Amino acid sequence: MQVHIPLKKVVDNSYDITIDTLPKMNFDTKVAVVTNQTVSKLHLDYLLSKISAKELHVITLQDGEEYKNQVSIDAILESLFENRFNRKSMLIAFGGGVIGDMTGYAASIFQRGIDFIQIPTTLLSQVDASVGGKTGMNNKYGKNLVGAFHQPKAVYIDPYFLTTLPQREFSAGVAEIVKMAVTFNKEFFTFLESADLNNPKVLQEVIKQAVQTKASVVAEDEKEKGIRAALNYGHTFGHVIENETQYKKFLHGEAVAIGMVMANEMAVKMNLMSEKEALRVKSLLEKYNLPVSYVIEDVRKFYETFFLDKKSSDSAITFVLPLGIGDFVITDKIDNGTIMCVLNKFGKN
Repeated sequence: MQVHIPLKKVVDNSYDITIDTLPKMNFDTKVAVVTNQTVSKLHLDYLLSKISAKELHVITLQDGEEYKNQVSIDAILESLFENRFNRKSMLIAFGGGVIGDMTGYAASIFQRGIDFIQIPTTLLSQVDASVGGKTGMNNKYGKNLVGAFHQPKAVYIDPYFLTTLPQREFSAGVAEIVKMAVTFNKEFFTFLESADLNNPKVLQEVIKQAVQTKASVVAEDEKEKGIRAALNYGHTFGHVIENETQYKKFLHGEAVAIGMVMANEMAVKMNLMSEKEALRVKSLLEKYNLPVSYVIEDVRKFYETFFLDKKSSDSAITFVLPLGIGDFVITDKIDNGTIMCVLNKFGKN
């Protein structure tokens, strides 16, 4: 005997990404702003001056990738329960990628899902993390291994927040921009090679192009079953680096920068990319003082950690590799000998 449950339906998860001065926002429900100590000191008063709500609360978490964990998620949820939030309530993620991911994840599981808005304050979160609905947290096994796809209701990108961003954080955001240019847009990459991102008008245009690239990919493949996986270029290696260094030595974008160099090394070895093209990518990363080298202490352990990546299976590791500049291939057909050869080039002598 079978009982059929007809659940097929079309859900419109569309939303707008506004790149401009933060607008006034009015809510007829309870709202909680989730932020961290650093952003709170710099910009919370500015944000609160823009918000009108039935009830407004602020949840302040500790700052850093190492706090992207269950303890922080519990802190968000407990505040919501204590203040009697409900399914009509709203969360606002006000910070970088860590805050955005955790706020989105908390929104996805609180009473089986409530709305949230992204207001990213770092370059990395403005061009990448805030767009696309990937939410989650880290655990001892790896990065973002617990999470959900939960699209925001809106994203507000105010370049003003970047005026207080430390140079290192800014550079980390550039790494994600380079990632998108290498995989999807050769002309954009060439533009970046000569662009002056200290010019506010140039920076706003670069943010716009990066967001448009990310948005078009997400629109085509929301749940990462195909083309969206290309946005993980540099991440397969980068996530292992972050895990090995316990999220304390490198910012996410820095680890991704090293990961791109490693992925390029593999692409060159497989004749997918020329050495000249790999050098162009490395030079662009170095232009923004991003790290491009890493010493693997234990190559075998590094290799085994690949299998904790969400994109890998029990017996195959999925890599995103550039096909020159402006295109890519996603493959899990690379033999172990090739993988180990590349890792050994970065291994401790």
